[in-house]
Amino acid sequence: MHDIPIINVGGLNLDLSAIIMLLVTVTIVFVLVKLCVRNLSVENPSKLQNFMEWVVEFVQNLINSTMDSKKGRPYLSLGLTLILFILVANLLGLPFAIITEADGPKEIFGYVIEATRNLGPGEHAELLWWKSPTADINITAGLAIVVFILMNYLGLKLNRKHYLKHFILPFPIFLPLNIIENLSKPFALALRLFANIFAGEVLITVILKLSWASIPFMAAWQGFSVFIGALQAFIFTILTMVYIAQMTTHEEH
Repeated sequence: MHDIPIINVGGLNLDLSAIIMLLVTVTIVFVLVKLCVRNLSVENPSKLQNFMEWVVEFVQNLINSTMDSKKGRPYLSLGLTLILFILVANLLGLPFAIITEADGPKEIFGYVIEATRNLGPGEHAELLWWKSPTADINITAGLAIVVFILMNYLGLKLNRKHYLKHFILPFPIFLPLNIIENLSKPFALALRLFANIFAGEVLITVILKLSWASIPFMAAWQGFSVFIGALQAFIFTILTMVYIAQMTTHEEH
């Protein structure tokens, strides 16, 4: 395993590679979307415009499968943001990795950059700078916490009576279990996404150790990793919409 470059800012140790990769992910998504909508045309749409229209329609159908189309319309932007951001983040670690050696703490522009672990005399650390942001549990946990706060806020705002009532259904004795169920949702979101992407990148590292014999295995695994990355983006997005639908809608039976 490689070490992580840590930057010390105001006494806080931050993962510099995660910060860089988040900025790269956001930039790629922003540029991609701007290119897709740069020359909008009804009569002669470009290939990029057709692609983005397909993505919008796909997310719209995804949301409609979890709730009524009118109630789900306000969440289209959220769904698009999640699926595009997570998809790009999942795939960034596939093409290559940027690794440098470090023999101790370095200071750049007044900030100290060091390895995750303390290095002994003459010891070098391999710092991993380029990776999938979602291979970091802190990133996936941050996404999951945002979803958790949002779904409970919307439940209290749009469906307060039934939102609060569902904690004591079918009987008040189930209150602790229902609270645990609610709290477990962000853990499930964060761990599922992190585990799949992290395991994929670890396996890539193992395959590369086979030297020239790794070429056919790497080609096959890269294709499978693209599928896994897209699938995990889809799962995270649809579960977000399912959770929001559970909190904000009430069906009379």
